[in-house]
Amino acid sequence: MNENEMKIAPPWVQYANEIIALFGKDPDIDIVYDNDTYALTLRIDNHAKASAIEKLLPVAKQFGNVMLKTLIIPANVAETKASIYNTAFDGNPAFSYVKQIDGVFTNPMTYVVFNKEVVQYFNDDIGDINGNRTTLYQDIAKDLFHDDGVFFCTDTREINK
Repeated sequence: MNENEMKIAPPWVQYANEIIALFGKDPDIDIVYDNDTYALTLRIDNHAKASAIEKLLPVAKQFGNVMLKTLIIPANVAETKASIYNTAFDGNPAFSYVKQIDGVFTNPMTYVVFNKEVVQYFNDDIGDINGNRTTLYQDIAKDLFHDDGVFFCTDTREINK
């Protein structure tokens, strides 16, 4: 390299180069840096490794007026929606169970079933003079998760506590 080809890299490029140097030789990791969007993408074939690296690297790092974003894309793990919801709500007392039914002409339908309980929490809605919101867990889930093929329900069975 002659002196006409040498360029001084900005600090965000240096940071990206450090990540590439540290993880670039790992056969499980494919790294792409896009200087136009200031994004560093790591595609990681090992799901556990992806989870670990995601906990270690910041999702964004500020360099003056430039924000470098780091995106970790884990391996495609054959997870069903049922297993994802089951993992997300495991141990949560609001949760009852998940049922997945294979569709005949459609994708599988997933039913996330919550325990039968009225939920009340503070909400600054003028509909209640006390500022409370009274609802069911299924209604909260419907508001939070917009997921096609997933239905949120309340368990109709009597549960002896």
